[in-house]
Amino acid sequence: MFSRRIGWHDLAVLCRKLSTMLQSGVDIAKAFEIAARQTRGRTQAAMLDVSTAIKAGSDVTSALQKQGEAFPPLVIHMVEAAESGGAVPEILVELADHYENQSKLRTAFLVSIAWPMFQLFAAILVITGVIVLLGWIADLQGGGEPLEIFGPGLVGTRGAIIFLSIVFGTFALFFFGYQAVTRLLGGQKFLDPFLLKLPVIGKCLQDFAIARYAWTFALTQQTGMPMNRSIEASLKATNNGAFMTATPTMNDKIGNGATLHQAMAVTGLFPQDFLEMVDVAETSGTVPEMFQRNSAIFQDKARRSLQALTAVLGWLVWVGVAVIILYFVFRVAFWYIGMIQDALDGTF
Repeated sequence: MFSRRIGWHDLAVLCRKLSTMLQSGVDIAKAFEIAARQTRGRTQAAMLDVSTAIKAGSDVTSALQKQGEAFPPLVIHMVEAAESGGAVPEILVELADHYENQSKLRTAFLVSIAWPMFQLFAAILVITGVIVLLGWIADLQGGGEPLEIFGPGLVGTRGAIIFLSIVFGTFALFFFGYQAVTRLLGGQKFLDPFLLKLPVIGKCLQDFAIARYAWTFALTQQTGMPMNRSIEASLKATNNGAFMTATPTMNDKIGNGATLHQAMAVTGLFPQDFLEMVDVAETSGTVPEMFQRNSAIFQDKARRSLQALTAVLGWLVWVGVAVIILYFVFRVAFWYIGMIQDALDGTF
């Protein structure tokens, strides 16, 4: 269920080290061995296995493929293209820049979402404390009827345990459910098209996917990779099920004589302005250069979309906390009103 793939930060460091050593004339098998010594765990084991396979006569691409999930498909595709074009050090530098950028974006997202998540968990802890406190108050009153503000049975220590189990059980259900759908059931091709249609989230996912697609397509075309394989590698690089499942459609259109922008348009995944730029680039013969420029543009758009997404998530947390507070206030108010009404009814 959990990926054995090497993390983006480690990949960036490894690709840069390997590129530096190869440009200095170090044998590629020795370069992998040296890089392995500076790592640990699964990364070190994978790098040593690659070095051993190369020494035994394997090419780099095959050696990487034997490591299963350790190396992303993008790395394998790019190294394969680089080997055929004799530009492995240059491609490794590009890969290092790419994964450094991906790692920074993920860190920026985690930092920006940290405060809203802190507020959410603080609200959960406050509610838990109130549930425990209500139980103590009932005990101090001689075991009278407790005030069940948050629902039947949610009073006292036992109620707090039930509440936390429900909350964190729900989080775990969503997390493991998502992992199961995307990894075990291949459901990413069904889930991602749905997510792309959602406000804010869809725009963010689309911008990230197109940025990766454009960057990979430019690089694979510069290495001389055939069009069909370049399209396949670029769509896989998006890590988005909607884009990845468009591979047969685009390659079929290209095989039947369609232009690249026509093949892209059929998928309905690319914005019209981007398609028009691809059309112009095909006419002028500057497709790789145009894709290279636009990958940076979409990376910037993706950053802004990410900021918008985190802002929306922050507001959703605020709204959730406000709803909980209002619910708590009204429940207490109605409880007191009920007590007053009972007292008044007893006087007549």
